[in-house]
Amino acid sequence: MKFLPAIITSLSDSKIIKANISLLVKYLLAIIALIAAYSVLFHYLMDLEGQEHSWVTGIYWTMVVMSTLGFGDITFTSDIGRVFSIVVLLSGVILLLILLPFIFIKFFFAPWMDAQARSRAPRELPTDTRNHVIITGYDPVTSSLIEKLTSYKKDYVVVVEELQRALELYDKNIRVAVGNIDDPKTYTRLRAQNAALVVATNSDQMNTNITLTLREDFEHLPIVTTAESPHSVDILQLAGSSRVLQLYDLLGGSLAAWTIAGDCKSNVIGRYEDLVLTQTPVIGTPLVGQTLARSQIRETFGLTVVGIWERGNFLIPRPDTVIDRTSVLVFAGTEAAVAAYDEVYSFYQICKVAGDPVIIIGGGRVGHAIAERFAKADIPYLIIERAKKRSAEDEHFVYGDAADLHTLQKAWFEKAPAALITSHDDATNIYLTKYLRSLRPDMQILSRASEDRNVSTLHRAGADFVMSYASLGANAIFNFLMNEETLLLAEGLTFFHLQAPRTLVGRSLAQSGIREKTGCTVVAIQHRGETSINPEPTHLIDKDDELVLIGTYDAESSFFTRISRLTSAARCFD
Repeated sequence: MKFLPAIITSLSDSKIIKANISLLVKYLLAIIALIAAYSVLFHYLMDLEGQEHSWVTGIYWTMVVMSTLGFGDITFTSDIGRVFSIVVLLSGVILLLILLPFIFIKFFFAPWMDAQARSRAPRELPTDTRNHVIITGYDPVTSSLIEKLTSYKKDYVVVVEELQRALELYDKNIRVAVGNIDDPKTYTRLRAQNAALVVATNSDQMNTNITLTLREDFEHLPIVTTAESPHSVDILQLAGSSRVLQLYDLLGGSLAAWTIAGDCKSNVIGRYEDLVLTQTPVIGTPLVGQTLARSQIRETFGLTVVGIWERGNFLIPRPDTVIDRTSVLVFAGTEAAVAAYDEVYSFYQICKVAGDPVIIIGGGRVGHAIAERFAKADIPYLIIERAKKRSAEDEHFVYGDAADLHTLQKAWFEKAPAALITSHDDATNIYLTKYLRSLRPDMQILSRASEDRNVSTLHRAGADFVMSYASLGANAIFNFLMNEETLLLAEGLTFFHLQAPRTLVGRSLAQSGIREKTGCTVVAIQHRGETSINPEPTHLIDKDDELVLIGTYDAESSFFTRISRLTSAARCFD
């Protein structure tokens, strides 16, 4: 019923629908006139037979015969009366049982349903719409982006060209609008002049078309596009794209950064102004077997352990947390503090072994991006590739199937410190992850995931780290929207910052219970332009503070939920 006003408005605004309804009304009036004529003839023929009936009976008899009910309580005895009955019966079959349903469906019901569909997937947004995100397609990247926009209460609309597809998305609670993505009028109707961002994740050619279309009327509108080919980056920039994202390159770089290889110094996985986020393995160091409290990492180096990765699980650190040989510590601190840690502990690392290459499974765009990072870092690597045309003349390639043990042996699989699985097919990645884990329980395995839903399955198959193509792209786009640098620490782990909530002002960080109750960690506080990295637990939260936090997506959601609940409770006492 909530769509009724919009449906009625849509019906009344369409000239075709008005004409259809007018035709339906005329048809119904014609049937009523025919029933009246039959009733008059009924009385005339009954008088000829010497029978007397009321006018109501005449209408009753006509309706009964035309509808083929035929109760038989009133009948003609003459031949002419029976011929008349046959005519009434046949006309009723044609007009009421055949034509009326067809005309009703075609000229009333179908337009009504179409109007209802258009009310669910409009072609135009309200005139007061502003600061929204216009998305020109629905795919894994934009699906993940929509989840993030929803959690941050950012308005958005997905442009879909086909009404049926729009209705399918609407049924998934996706806000959609119908329109041609290469038509300037579409973006005018979607209030692009007031939009915060337009996101185009279509093909490189279509993204160029969309960008040029938008630049016709919206010179200063921020536009983010994706580029599958590196040759398309310049073209998209020339077309007017504000930011061109090569997601395959970003994905390869992220996977390479998380690989335990080379000199095993801490890998920088993110920055926020002067704050540096790093991850480092502890295998072979004296830290193995100690608790975080005994390790004295914060006291010695000024680093905060914001999390610990254990076989793909991100653990919230506590003073009594024991560091295992497979643990990978996530630090937050300054570059100087990280360098001081590396100076002490990188000496103990045992993974720097000459001639033991990292295995990259898949020589596609992601695989090549990883290889480029390894080449710059002087990390030996081998790429296992099935396609001969890719691997015929490169010493870094091993031709064969990664599921073939003989191929793995040619790639020095027995001694490789890590393997990266880069296929675009998640089922293949799960299959290979399970196989490699069964062969090498001690190896670090990193995998790409095209769909967010397969991340947990890859972890169960044995992957130590999983980087989602969808989440990486969504995070990069969202951070551009928020005017931040792209940062995806790992699948499901992210930075976020906000003004100090009113309910926490005046409390110390220890009293706030942020880490204990939400799983998030405050890694920095900005106060009137000055940034305090790794603030002490005794730091009192000021109303002018901006908190910089790190946590999983679930922890982030828990944080905002708790703050919202505390704020609502506080209002009750205002």
